[in-house]
Amino acid sequence: MLQKHSSWYVILIAIAAGVAGLMYGFDTAVISGAIGFLAERYNLSPSMQGWVISCVMIGGVLGVALSGFLSDKYGRKKIMFLSAILFIISALGSAFATGVTMLVFARIIGGLGIGFASALSVTYISECAPPAIRGRLGSLYQLFTIIGISATFYINYGVANSGTYAWGLEEGWRWMLGYGVFPGLIFFILLFFIPESPRFLMQKGRDSEAFQTLKRINGEIVAKQETKEIKASIETEHNTSIKQLLKPGLRMAMGVGIFLALFNQVIGMNAVTYYGPDIFRMVGFANNTEFLATSIIGSVQVVFTIVALLLIDKVGRKKLMAVGSSLMAVFMVLIGSVFYFEPANSGPLLIVFIAGFTASFCVSMGPIPWIMIPEIFPNHLRAKAVGIATMFLWGANWAVGQFTPILINNMGGAFTFWMFAIINVICFTFVMTIVPETKNKSLEQIAQIWKPKNINATEFKNEFQKDLVTSDVSK
Repeated sequence: MLQKHSSWYVILIAIAAGVAGLMYGFDTAVISGAIGFLAERYNLSPSMQGWVISCVMIGGVLGVALSGFLSDKYGRKKIMFLSAILFIISALGSAFATGVTMLVFARIIGGLGIGFASALSVTYISECAPPAIRGRLGSLYQLFTIIGISATFYINYGVANSGTYAWGLEEGWRWMLGYGVFPGLIFFILLFFIPESPRFLMQKGRDSEAFQTLKRINGEIVAKQETKEIKASIETEHNTSIKQLLKPGLRMAMGVGIFLALFNQVIGMNAVTYYGPDIFRMVGFANNTEFLATSIIGSVQVVFTIVALLLIDKVGRKKLMAVGSSLMAVFMVLIGSVFYFEPANSGPLLIVFIAGFTASFCVSMGPIPWIMIPEIFPNHLRAKAVGIATMFLWGANWAVGQFTPILINNMGGAFTFWMFAIINVICFTFVMTIVPETKNKSLEQIAQIWKPKNINATEFKNEFQKDLVTSDVSK
């Protein structure tokens, strides 16, 4: 159980790292307000609109691909500093872009920074947080992501109402994109107040520093026990090659991680986030009310992400994902039906259905993959494995951003959203069949889940028990 004297410190650590989500959330949402102006100003085709939105994922994929290797060498904290700097540069470059090429280049730089942060902030929180509240603290990254999205929707709405439409075409979109400087600065400043990951410190032989951090988090008694477990784990680590993730057992962990990463992105939420104003315009919203409708959805995201934070360590990861994905499938069918039957005055009905879908996402497949992906891998492979899984996440993010306008333009809203409903059914099936429950388990205990059934104890120890520590001490 978390001790009272240490709670403020671990919460500070989680908040500081979780604020990386502000950058991710801002970048996810801000383009939804700017893309309409950009499309008209630069006469962008649907495919070019998709490219302007999705190009950031190119940098994101590269960022997460490098994050594990760089953070294992230089530390989680230093690479998170780098991510904040890159994001600030990207915001300024986007605001002062002289054309589409410069804008795309600036967004790719921002994607590189977000890629670093998205992989490392949740890894860092998992390596610092006590098991009993690791889910809630890990949810802070998603909470800040949603706060960033919601705040950005309101920023877009405010900027759009700050001048004429002609002003928006010339200057408004620059202000929208330029506000990204602020989440980058906030993240950069807060990083000065947190320590390096204790597990990374012990891997580098800095045991005393690691113990002091663990002591401040859990008190001296628990810190001694945890230090002993981590040290025993590290002493058996010799091969940190990613080839180890192809071994029986860990191969399954890698598969679950990739599954969680993919379904965090392809179930439809990003289509709403990226193209919210355009979707609402399709059912009659105009005169900037489409921005207001999107802002309402952003507020729903904040409220239900807080609900997820309160439930995740009580209800469990698996149950929330199962309920959430089934509800999302239902709401996607309803959203598609609005477009198919095109009833008069369907705007309010569409808001209700999208709000229901959003609420279901925010208590399930929104925050939980970000929490579980770093949980399920052993210490010596965690940073690299999270990087690989997050590469798939960013790749799926790119696909949604790139192809959603093409799908809506060619297939129509109804079939596009019904396609997302089918994907949610597939997600529910996979959650029920292959995803384990990790609630209230230490990172070392979770590693035991992947022990192959058809391998003897000695062989398993040699191949896979590099991070497994028995719980005899805690008992």
